[in-house]
Amino acid sequence: MKKLVLLFGMLVFLAACNQADDLPVVVTGEAISVEKAMSQELPEMSVYHLPATWTNQDAQEIQLEDMRGKVVVMVMIYTSCKSACPRLVADMRNIERQVPKEYLDEIQFVMVSIDPETDTPQRLKAFSEENQMTDDHWMFLRGSEADTREFAAVLAVSYRQISPIDFSHSNIISVFDKDGVLVHQKEGLGVDSEETITAIHQELQR
Repeated sequence: MKKLVLLFGMLVFLAACNQADDLPVVVTGEAISVEKAMSQELPEMSVYHLPATWTNQDAQEIQLEDMRGKVVVMVMIYTSCKSACPRLVADMRNIERQVPKEYLDEIQFVMVSIDPETDTPQRLKAFSEENQMTDDHWMFLRGSEADTREFAAVLAVSYRQISPIDFSHSNIISVFDKDGVLVHQKEGLGVDSEETITAIHQELQR
């Protein structure tokens, strides 16, 4: 619960900072109605308010909002990790297996690197191939150090470098609804994924 409160507090601040962007949209010289403009706005608690630009495993630059419309299942890892991260990857694969195949196009499984210096797009691509995670519903992201720190703080994920090649980090899988609002988090390794699967199915049905 404390993690959700932290997330809400930070996103309220970010949304307030972005209010200058919430001006009437003009199309062919006419302002869109207030009702239509409001329907296009993101919820206040959406992580899609974060302005950072990320790079995926195909070296394509994306905004988090590019995933809007899909249920997002996300974890923060680093590819050279030899202990916790392989188990987190296995947990994500286990979740994927429990989702009916006909729904996979509506879900984005996302791995965000906490070691962007090492995890270049080429390394992320190789990692996805090594772990047979090359389907379109898998995405690997890297950002700047500052953007990664900000995003981790929003998710209440803590990490720190403990050696030139190792990090200590939280093991949290997060689920976001189709507008980027956090609806579920599960912490731990090899934990029962039933609650996470339930949260995913609930969002798919909305």
